[in-house]
Order: sequence, then C-alpha cells, then structure tokens
Amino acid sequence: MTARDARLHAFRSDLADARLKGEVAAERFIAGRPARITASVADIRKAPRPDAGVNTQALFGDDVLVFENAEGWAWIQAERDGYVGYVADTVLGARDHTPTHVVSVPRTFLYPGPDLRFPITGQFSMGSAVTVTGAAETRGTHYALLPSGEAIISGHLQPVSEVAADYVAVAETFLGTPYLWGGASSFGIDCSGLVQLALRMAGRQVLRDSDMQAATIGEPLDPGTDFAGLRRGDLVFWKGHVAVMTDAKTMIHANGHTMLVSRERFKDAVARIGYLYGEPTGFRRP
Repeated sequence: MTARDARLHAFRSDLADARLKGEVAAERFIAGRPARITASVADIRKAPRPDAGVNTQALFGDDVLVFENAEGWAWIQAERDGYVGYVADTVLGARDHTPTHVVSVPRTFLYPGPDLRFPITGQFSMGSAVTVTGAAETRGTHYALLPSGEAIISGHLQPVSEVAADYVAVAETFLGTPYLWGGASSFGIDCSGLVQLALRMAGRQVLRDSDMQAATIGEPLDPGTDFAGLRRGDLVFWKGHVAVMTDAKTMIHANGHTMLVSRERFKDAVARIGYLYGEPTGFRRP
C-alpha cells in the first residue's frame, strides 16, 4: 500500500477514513461526519489529551469532518487544508448556516448586540467565516448581525467572494503578532501559519506545514548565489522555517528569535539562522 502522510490522511490501525479503504490498513473504515468549528480558535492536537502538542489551529467557521468522538475529544480532518488531529468536542457544532463573510482585519470583537459599548462576548481572527443575516447602525457605527443576534463591526468583514490583491500586504498587517508554535490566527501564529493565512486571504489555499509548502506552493526559484533574483512575494525556506520577501532585500516572518512577526533584512537573517540551522534550503514563487 502507498505510504500516506498521517497529517493529511485520517488513518490509524483501528480506524480510518472510508475514502482510504484499499489504500491503508485499518480495523474499520468510517465516513466523516460534517461539523463546523464554533470556537474563536480551536487547537488541533497530536493526541486526545490536554497536554498533547498543538500541530495547528482551526478558526471559527472552518468546516471539518469528524471520524470519532471519545471521552471529550473528536478526531477530525479540516476540510480547508486536510489537516488531521484532535480537538475538544466542545468546539464543534452543526453546519446550520452558509458563511457569507470573512473577517478581513487582524482581529475583531463580537458584541451581544449592535453597540460598541456593550461588553464583548468574543473575538475573531482574520480568516474566520461568519453568516451575516442583517445590519444595524448605532450612533453612526455600522454593524453586521449574526444568526445568534450578536454583532460585528461591518467594516471588519468582506464577502466570501472577495480576496486581497497582495498577500504580502496581508502578512504585513500581522507585524507584532506574538509567535506561537502551531498558531494559525492573529492571536498567535507561526511561520507557516502566517504564509497560509495570508495566502488564504488572497484566494490561495495552501498546505499547512513549511515542508508541505516548500514542496507545493508555486514554482521553485533559483535567485542566484547572491540572491539578486528575489522579489516581493517570494518564499524562502530553511529546514523547518519559511519567510516572505517584502522586497528584494527584506523579509517578514513569524519567528522564535523575536517571538513576534517581524521584519528583517534577508542577509542578516541568513547569517543569524545559518549559525544554528544552516543555509536556506529552497525558494519558491507563489
């Protein structure tokens, strides 16, 4: 049988996605049950335990398939990027509304009604998908109303059909965001999460981890030994790391050095990172 990446295919020795029957060995196969993320941010973990490492995160409104519910945990696969892992079953709900809008600013608040003076009931990251059912105006501020009756600033949303023209400009709005291993939201994000979310807002769905991105996004690029061929939007990969060029000499990346999304001179980064992790392993142009 063909080897499968367990990050992107739901299979274990006891249970597997029915779509993998004949391709993987498992005691039984089951079709995934459709569900939707109802938490602001949901950690997708390596194992069904609160102390298990976080591989990635799903955002409010993300659709998933559920293959198992057991002892407060759900084994799921995110439909957007195919990532497989475990979430607390309390973050799952029904797909009872069709999302109409996406949060288009780094962060926004959820109010119990259309008034910014109300105590907030939640917060959403860029990329969260919501269903707008109405509109309201209070003291000149415009709100989008959700099925729950809660409200979001309407200027913080864009229709699901709209996309950003420049994914690098999206990434730049995350400057100063805290670095978080496995993070995929504006509350905390890692290097490949930044690339994935910025490209998503520009209408490009890409895989989650940096090794996946290094093998699949756009086309390979040879910038030359002096790196003179780099330009805005190019991706630079190291082992386990990725950065986005903002121009021919500067890059932006979520990194463990500053523990932030930071801008850095490319050649400075090459020297600094090379001391511990070696030279860049590849370049790609989305």
